Amino acid sequence: MKAGCSQLQSAVLILVFNLCFYGSYQVTDLQICELCSGAVLNGTAMGRFCSSSAGRIEGRCCLRNDNTSDPEYIIGLDLSNCLLTHVEDLQRASTAVMIDLSLNPIVNISEAAFQGFIELNYMILPQDIFCPGGNTSWEKVEVKEGNRFCEGQKDTCNQTGQLSMNCPDNSLCAPYGPSFFECSCADAYHGYKCLREGEFPLLQVFAPLGASTFVFSLLLWLTQRRKAEPL
Repeated sequence: MKAGCSQLQSAVLILVFNLCFYGSYQVTDLQICELCSGAVLNGTAMGRFCSSSAGRIEGRCCLRNDNTSDPEYIIGLDLSNCLLTHVEDLQRASTAVMIDLSLNPIVNISEAAFQGFIELNYMILPQDIFCPGGNTSWEKVEVKEGNRFCEGQKDTCNQTGQLSMNCPDNSLCAPYGPSFFECSCADAYHGYKCLREGEFPLLQVFAPLGASTFVFSLLLWLTQRRKAEPL
């Protein structure tokens, strides 16, 4: 009976921990939606985008409104008129399709600020700020009414996802945000610059590592045990 109660208490503690962790994760992930006061207005460009995408507004964010496992999936971020002077870290909104940074006195945008934003397809910036990755990274760039509009992020790699001149031989190129790309080894290749052919030698690599770790741990345990023995 005691063993059953102990197992039940352990299960309850694990459940509470998971709920607390998940709740704190959600709060942290959505903090970017509260970077400045106010909420997305229906009549703005972001409001129209969110409505046409069947999303829901949460502060300065438009969230995907469906029953997926990630209900806090950000598809739009509106930081217009937030008195921003620098843009460095927006990674919590890396799933955004649209971002509005207009009406801000921005003087600098970090080159890596939009690294990993592979879904980003539409941006509104102050007219003096160039589109991330340069205008050549976008299908259409237009300046009007004091804003710069960047539309249609270009794929830095080949459209077919085949071997690319941007990557070493035996590797594949994948887009990773405006002007960014990442390379991964093609099937049957691995190692430095994907020069090694064949399956990765898991046993040869990890067996000696595991054995040496075990021996070191055993020696350390024996040493500590000897020190702990009474005189």
